[in-house]
Amino acid sequence: MSGQEDTESQTADDGTDDGAAEAASQIAELDDAWRRTAAELDNLRKRFSKDVASARRQERASVASRWLPVLDNLERALEHATSHPEQVVDGLRAVHEQALTVLAGLGYPRREDEIGEAFDPARHEAVSTLVDEELAPGTVAHVLRAGYGQDSEILRPASVVVATRSE
Repeated sequence: MSGQEDTESQTADDGTDDGAAEAASQIAELDDAWRRTAAELDNLRKRFSKDVASARRQERASVASRWLPVLDNLERALEHATSHPEQVVDGLRAVHEQALTVLAGLGYPRREDEIGEAFDPARHEAVSTLVDEELAPGTVAHVLRAGYGQDSEILRPASVVVATRSE
């Protein structure tokens, strides 16, 4: 080999080595960046998980605190049950109204006056039928258990008796 060929061979080898070293360096940088991103994502997931758990605890505490006055009034009614039995019924009616107000404030108002309305499986749960010549077939004849919530978000459907015609 001549001296010129040795120099060209060395340059080619050096270029290849530089390219391989540069590629290895880039791979190491990308691997490091990927690991850091994966760690950040895992930390973010853990933080969001803690935030969701905290928000749930806060919401449960908020809902429970809205029910405390209802519980307080029920306890007062029980205290007066023996000494003033005639006032207990009035007190229970007031506590019932207070409970309905709490539910409505949470977005689940009591559904009223459903008798005569068309049966809707999204809002009603049919538990029985009743032959009724005055009401149209397929309408609510009697509400056994009230439903709560708005059309867009039902907490509990009303349990109803549905009118039918005699055969």
